[in-house]
Amino acid sequence: MDNTPYKILIIDDDPFYLKVLGDAFSNNGFTVLTANDGIEGVKAFLEKAPDTVISDLVMPRMGGVSTCIEIARLAGDNPPIIALLTSMFQESPHEHDVPEMGAKVHIPKSTKPMDIVILIEQLLARKKYLQS
Repeated sequence: MDNTPYKILIIDDDPFYLKVLGDAFSNNGFTVLTANDGIEGVKAFLEKAPDTVISDLVMPRMGGVSTCIEIARLAGDNPPIIALLTSMFQESPHEHDVPEMGAKVHIPKSTKPMDIVILIEQLLARKKYLQS
């Protein structure tokens, strides 16, 4: 069995969210990459090829929608799990059949970090199962 940790890229201009989410994922065995905006995020995606990308919606230079769309375009046939994290969504995390605003998963920032980790772990497990 492959024990290589999953890589997650967290893109947010708020250092608090980068720290809190980064700690939650690293404490659960993920390799955590971070970027402060969409431009840095796209560059990190190209350099590090993470399994999952979580992007804030509102950021300077390049917003979350453009970031997610660009990462999905660059990924081609094997895109990472792409999630938008924002305070603009108030409902519970949800998944779309077709990407909306560049991401198949939308997560409100009010979601507990451990719940986000669990959600991403479930999505990664399903993706791995479907690819086998």
